[in-house]
Amino acid sequence: MVSSPSSSTSASAVTTSSLVTALGGGSGVDMTALANNLANAQFASRNDRLATKSDKLDAQISAASNIKSLMLGLDTSLGTLVRSGSLARTPSLANASVASATLSGSSQPSGSYSLEVTRLASGQQLASAPFTATGSTVGSGTLTLKFGAVSGGTFAQDSAHAAVDITVPQGATLADVATAINGANAGVSAYVTNTVDGAQLVLKGPQGAANGFVLEAGDPSLAALAWSPGAATGQLLNTASDAAFKVDGLSMTATSNTVTDAIPGVKLQLAAVNTGAPTTLGFSDPAGAIAASMQDFVDALNEVVSALNTATSIGGDLANDTGARALKRLLSALGSTTIMPGATGAAKTLADLGLKTQRDGTFALDTDRLSATTAADPKGVAAMFTNGVNGVYGTVDRIYRAAVSTTDAYSLGSSIAGYTKKKTGISTEKGDLAEQQEKLRARLVAQYTASETRIGASKSTLAMLTNQIAQWNKSS
Repeated sequence: MVSSPSSSTSASAVTTSSLVTALGGGSGVDMTALANNLANAQFASRNDRLATKSDKLDAQISAASNIKSLMLGLDTSLGTLVRSGSLARTPSLANASVASATLSGSSQPSGSYSLEVTRLASGQQLASAPFTATGSTVGSGTLTLKFGAVSGGTFAQDSAHAAVDITVPQGATLADVATAINGANAGVSAYVTNTVDGAQLVLKGPQGAANGFVLEAGDPSLAALAWSPGAATGQLLNTASDAAFKVDGLSMTATSNTVTDAIPGVKLQLAAVNTGAPTTLGFSDPAGAIAASMQDFVDALNEVVSALNTATSIGGDLANDTGARALKRLLSALGSTTIMPGATGAAKTLADLGLKTQRDGTFALDTDRLSATTAADPKGVAAMFTNGVNGVYGTVDRIYRAAVSTTDAYSLGSSIAGYTKKKTGISTEKGDLAEQQEKLRARLVAQYTASETRIGASKSTLAMLTNQIAQWNKSS
């Protein structure tokens, strides 16, 4: 690394001062140490102030981030409980081979339903005429996929589903045609398989009766690949069809085996036919887990409130923080907040679930109140533990999102962002101050070195004169 002129001058001055002192010349004072001490003393108060500010900001960021982390843990764990944990009304079927069921949306389904599947949805499958080998050439031109309903020997094209042209170049093989069909992204997949008759192109379409298709050849050389109902070429392996099933005896259809609108709040994945032997779909009852979950909820809330109380107390790290105080106010009103607007039963607020606010802002669980509300309005209590915008989770989630928002100037998130920005500014200021201190030290070293040189010269002249006078006195 090449030294700058100023650093070279400073190093030279230090060396000169050290030599002068070592040889007994000059004042005898270590001018380098003196310059360092004076520079440190000059900037000590400002460095101390910056260090104090930095430490305070570190403490504020740490306290605010800890509260934010506690709120995230509360929000996440509560969401997991109502979506898939002990508070979820998990659906299940008596005959699990017929279908699988999962919760969908934000509703909280209950009761039981019968399910009878009479037909599964399927996609059309067809095979081309056999070729000698996968690498056999097939001709050239354009193949066109047209979509609609295939029924017996008829095809009714769906005008809303655009036809897709597939270009087959000269010299293309059967495998090349499969690649071209897959590359068209038309919803139809293709592959080549070797059968006892030879290599055949197999096409598979999506589920649903409206997703049948024909393959037309634009050039006679591609005729062996074409297919339409009643055509002499190709083989229809499977017809496209809708799923057919009954829920509580009511006949329904679906374009795929994934059904989302037959039972409110439930997604069904149909897997097998059970004609004449309906199975029952029911839901787990979370009532037994509510009391334990409410106690866990109260304990988690108290962790947040305790951290807030400590941080916002007199002399606390967040004593004057608007974001922390705003969160504290929201939590203090949590028990009396209506979390189920429009509810007509006894379960409307968290206080109805036994959440009781104590003098210091922490919470306790009134098990008698919870038991009374559960007995009077069991469905209302269960409905409060939902994944929707209302209820226990929705309320806590809104409080958490408001607390961590950086667009609200009075949120905990904005406080953390502000403290972090100030910390960055102090780091920059420390760097500037260190540079100023070094410049002062180098200037003092240079000045004191010059003084030492002059003092050394003066002492040398004085010694010479003293010796000369002594010689004169001897001569006399």
